[in-house]
Formats: sequence, C-alpha cells, structure tokens
Amino acid sequence: MRPPHRIRVRPARPEPARPRLILFNKPYGVLTQFTDSGGRKTLADFIQARDVYPAGRLDFDSEGLVVLTNSGKLQHEIADPGQKLPKVYWAQVEGTPHAAALAALARGVKLSDGVARATSARRIDDPGFGPRTPPIRERRHIPTAWIEVALTEGRNRQVRRMTAAVGHPTLRLIRVAVGPWELGKLRAGEWKEGRP
Repeated sequence: MRPPHRIRVRPARPEPARPRLILFNKPYGVLTQFTDSGGRKTLADFIQARDVYPAGRLDFDSEGLVVLTNSGKLQHEIADPGQKLPKVYWAQVEGTPHAAALAALARGVKLSDGVARATSARRIDDPGFGPRTPPIRERRHIPTAWIEVALTEGRNRQVRRMTAAVGHPTLRLIRVAVGPWELGKLRAGEWKEGRP
C-alpha cells in the first residue's frame, strides 16, 4: 500500500501591525509585478518599498492606477471580483461613440466569455494626459474620442474587448480609480502613500 501523498501548505503571511497602501501611476509598457525574466520594466523599476504587493493587475499596455499593499486581507478585498469594487477607466477610442454605443456598454455586450456590462459609460472631454510613448495608432481620416467606463467585474482586457464589440476599438486605456482610491495628479511613474 502506498503512503498517502503529503501536501505542503505555505503558512499565510502574517498581517502587518500597520497596513500600508501605495498608489502608483503605472506607465505604458510596465508589468504589474516586481520581477520579469524577459527583461521588461516592472514595478521594481519605480517602487523601492519593501513587502508590498499589487492588489490586482493592469495590462502591460494599459496605464494608470495600481494599488499596492502589505496587507494580504486588504489585497484580497481589492482584487477579489466578488467584492464588486468599482474601477473607473478613461479610454481613448477610435471613432466617435454615440449614445447607442454607450448604452450598449451599460446594457451589456456579448464577449467570448459571456455578457459583460459597464456600471456606467459616458463621453468625456480629452483629460489632457498628453501624448503617450510610444504614440497611439492614429488614422488620418478617423477621429478619436475619450470615454469613461466604470466596471465592477475584472475580466482579462475587458474594457478593450467591450469597446471593440460596439465598434470603437480602444487606442489608449488609463485606470483612474479603484474603489475609493483615485489617480489624482500622480504623474506616470510616480507613487505616493495612500490611506488603507
């Protein structure tokens, strides 16, 4: 008779006596992790704080707010889709979305992994972030516009897939809020301490 298979369980990281929260404005082309074997830029290129971890992810080609914390409990609360924590994105899209396209985002669009809905979607003025490096793809005869999309889901590349589904592919995507925390005036690559 074979001996039972033993499973090694890593002990949970103890909760810090004083939770710490960092708000970081992630530039385009940075991984939301501290290491990369491929030599790409990571959080470690910008944040020297110890024992903090990202609460959720932001795509390599997206920009904006990443929340980091040293609290496993807080990290779970922020990243867990079941918590329905709202996240707000500003997207520069191809074309000029009219009311019907924005209403479709809120009503729900069919994606390969099911129907996805925004809690709100509206046109906004150019937020004045300045050009991105590298620049977005632009077509001479097709205008671009900015929209604000709020979600409580957290599917992979969700905003990009949703805007493409209503005929307005996303050219640039910036997360400006996660729950009560906002990007504010943080410049790309800057971080500051926040209140947990």
